[in-house]
Amino acid sequence: MKIHCVIPARYKSSRFPGKPLADIHGKPMIWWVCRQARRVAEFDRVMVATDDERIRAACADLGLDVVMTSGAHPTGTDRVGEAARQFPADVIVNVQGDEPLVEPEAIRTAIRPLLEEPEVRVTNLMSRIAVQADVLSATVPKVVASHRGLAVYLSRWPVPYPKNPGERPYFKQVCVYAFRPEALQAYCAHPRTPAELAEDIEILRFIEMGVPVRMLEVPEAAVAVDTPGDLERVRGLLAARAGEAHG
Repeated sequence: MKIHCVIPARYKSSRFPGKPLADIHGKPMIWWVCRQARRVAEFDRVMVATDDERIRAACADLGLDVVMTSGAHPTGTDRVGEAARQFPADVIVNVQGDEPLVEPEAIRTAIRPLLEEPEVRVTNLMSRIAVQADVLSATVPKVVASHRGLAVYLSRWPVPYPKNPGERPYFKQVCVYAFRPEALQAYCAHPRTPAELAEDIEILRFIEMGVPVRMLEVPEAAVAVDTPGDLERVRGLLAARAGEAHG
């Protein structure tokens, strides 16, 4: 079985333009994402998909596998779909280009159901929210999943609403997705959907299409870089890890 990892990376971002090239201890963020993905032995290929010459050139200089795609794609998953049509595989994994701390074992968690359960078509990761500020942050998509582990809804608002006071865990999306090729191409052929547009959360398109999305919990969430503040958090975490390694 052939498994490809595609890392979508665009330069234009409303919250943080140019973030794939943001410096993290001497290397652009996209290098750190590729570094983590390359640690997944199951991948036959790890490639960056971009529409920007600056990102392409930076990847080429660093020896990263990079493919050029259209600039018209509304989401990273649509960009991954174009790369998947150019380079077919049995399973395609989308590791978002703003996840420089994603753990290889978390990526493997997204892949396993597609290898073991023929009926599973799409997976996505989630983790329990440990920082209360993340519950309230509009940059952190929150996940509601059924008892069977299927996505019910994702929102930038705190969902479900805590009408009845008490302890209830909240979960946030970790932007690693795995697809069977037919599900991915059906997604790319479908117009953007109302909730997807309203929330600006691309996985909602599958839910509105009626395609089950298996949500898989991972123990700890990586810090996704949506803002310059997130970038500083990542720099600090990597510096701390380096200090522990040399301590």
